[in-house]
Amino acid sequence: HFEHALEGIRHGAFFYLPITSPPSDMAWVISKALRDLELHETLKEHEHHLFEELIGTSPAMLQVANLITKVAPTDSTVLLLGESGTGKEVMANVIHQLSPRREQPFIAINCAALPEHILESELFGHVKGAFTGAETDKVGLFEAADGGTLFLDEIGDMALTAQAKLLRVLQTGEIRRVGEATNHHVDVRILAATNHNLIEDVNEKRFREDLYFRLNVFQILIPPLRDRADALQTLAKQFLKRFNTKFDKRVYDIDQHAWNVLTHYEYPGNVRELESIIAHGVIMADGEVMTVNDLPDQMRFGRNG
Repeated sequence: HFEHALEGIRHGAFFYLPITSPPSDMAWVISKALRDLELHETLKEHEHHLFEELIGTSPAMLQVANLITKVAPTDSTVLLLGESGTGKEVMANVIHQLSPRREQPFIAINCAALPEHILESELFGHVKGAFTGAETDKVGLFEAADGGTLFLDEIGDMALTAQAKLLRVLQTGEIRRVGEATNHHVDVRILAATNHNLIEDVNEKRFREDLYFRLNVFQILIPPLRDRADALQTLAKQFLKRFNTKFDKRVYDIDQHAWNVLTHYEYPGNVRELESIIAHGVIMADGEVMTVNDLPDQMRFGRNG
């Protein structure tokens, strides 16, 4: 069953059901597939627009766009650097969409979000009985992304043991599921991102030097939002439109006082913080124009972060 499921996933299957599954399970899977397809198309369109808004007209971001168009058609590993919330995952997805692998999976995982043993199971998969709680075989993300792209976000937070296993994959193109002795070939492009200073982490022995060199074949530095003021207004308007739809509101503009506050804020959380600020403002607004009183407290009282 495990090999059949894996083969199906490699060829684009959405889900694997044993032949003995009841009709209710099939109905649930079909319903979920239709919902996920609609969500996937919506997100794809959203990310396309968000990429255009993120780029803006600043020389630094135009250079980012230039680097992306150069590296995307290759199969090179890419290391995306920048503060949290700058849009690194959007950039990674665009690299994938502009690559020959665009019809294959793009899978993202946040390496900081999971404990070490769970991260290894997520990445490499495991076999039944590999550890307490491993009641079934599990296909890892490397195998699920076979033929496509795997985006490793916050890679600077990855534990050293997982770093060693990742290095082996980059060197050999093979993975080994947790609890298994057999190696499996995978064809996956690796994109990685971090807000760490990895050179400093290498010097402090928190990050493997050999892995750093494997990942740092092509580096793209994404500037913080405070250094690309040209993108602020277009991003804010994009978020305004999206949250009007999401919250069924009709807030069509932002008044000048609110714009002044938005323009002078430092955005320690970058694009992600701007997004949440506009969402808050749309919810709070009573009329068709967002005012300074609709902004979060840290904006109105001048506290940056």
